Amino acid sequence: MPESESLKKYAEDNDVIGICVSGGLDSKTVALRLRLAGVKVKCFTADIGQPDEENITDVVKKMEPCGVETFIVDLKNEIAEGAFEAIACQAMWDGGYWQSTGIGRYVTARGLLLEMKKHGCTVLSHGATGRGNDQVRFERYVNVIDPSFKVYAPWRDPVLLQEFAGRTQMLEFLKSHEIGHQIVSQASKRYSTDANICGLSNEAEDLESVETPMTIVNPIMGVWPMAAPDKHEEVTLKFERGRCVAINGTAAEPLQAMHLANQIAGRNGIGICQALENRILGTKSRGVYEAPGMTLLGQALMAVYQAVLDRRSTVLFQSLSKHVAEQIYDGRYFDPSTRVAINAIWQLAEPASATVKFGLYKGHMHFLALTDCPKILYFEADSSMEASEGLNPASSQGYLEVCSVEAKSMAKANQIDAGSVWAKRQRV
Repeated sequence: MPESESLKKYAEDNDVIGICVSGGLDSKTVALRLRLAGVKVKCFTADIGQPDEENITDVVKKMEPCGVETFIVDLKNEIAEGAFEAIACQAMWDGGYWQSTGIGRYVTARGLLLEMKKHGCTVLSHGATGRGNDQVRFERYVNVIDPSFKVYAPWRDPVLLQEFAGRTQMLEFLKSHEIGHQIVSQASKRYSTDANICGLSNEAEDLESVETPMTIVNPIMGVWPMAAPDKHEEVTLKFERGRCVAINGTAAEPLQAMHLANQIAGRNGIGICQALENRILGTKSRGVYEAPGMTLLGQALMAVYQAVLDRRSTVLFQSLSKHVAEQIYDGRYFDPSTRVAINAIWQLAEPASATVKFGLYKGHMHFLALTDCPKILYFEADSSMEASEGLNPASSQGYLEVCSVEAKSMAKANQIDAGSVWAKRQRV
């Protein structure tokens, strides 16, 4: 077995490596390989409401043959709170998809790191590859939470990369130590999935080709719109200060609300999209995403924001929202500017209390009603096309005369081009 200089030093320094595991092929391979290299190893997995896991405790059983101890860390309330915060911030990324993975990474990194420290670990090992976003997220979060804590990335270790070029080598390695592992048939699933209660990210393998339709994905949190019921389902959501507090009249804490929203929106084909996203490292990546609950709650809250935010507050909100989305994506959730932006958004969300009713039908959300909104800025009389006691149309004359001064001055200075921009470009 070739020797890894990194693992040799960890063993010499008596470090204890905490490995983030899922119970899959990579997890088993890394845990066994590190243990055989003489490194002290403990394994940790986060329970963040993964909908693709029937029983999260099965991870412990899957890892046992590798001779390691595995700890399950319950972070379901933390991930639900992360979802609520992202919804309040409308923190979507390229293609308008909700960042289930980005949210999941800061919740997981923080939760597992704190648990690892309780168990005497001095190094965090993650299974992210050297090409994606997660390596940046995991390592930066460890760096900012505890600068003295070390990080080991097995899939950037030249020795392990050479030793385990693919699944075949990993399976042979486990088999040589009498450890079995069964790979899910690729005939039914030709892509990889990362999931938590916020949603699912499907990517890699067949999805890497833009000639492959997104419909090869088999939804886990819901159904494709064409498979949704031929029935219009109404849902009522109550918000207080930018947070959903009840669904269909039933009070719900964040975790309960996320479960219920996922069920309702999922069965109606809500929240499935695809994107060619811009990765942190500068490459593009294709993904198909599911986030039924966040889509439902997010669009409903936006209806409340539209009712209570004035124009300039809306522009400010949009700027703050974009910043928070970028920070979550880039693994900078704990940075000062992120915290300031989130705090400002919660302040803007103070008047966002109302009850919203939507109709759900085959992937579509239809606005039905907005009620119980004491801070609403919309007054029918002011914008009505009919005679009313609101704004007097004649009073707009002075405003338009003032506006005309600037318009006419630009025209007189020959600074206005009223032609087709496209046509002009073609003549150049």
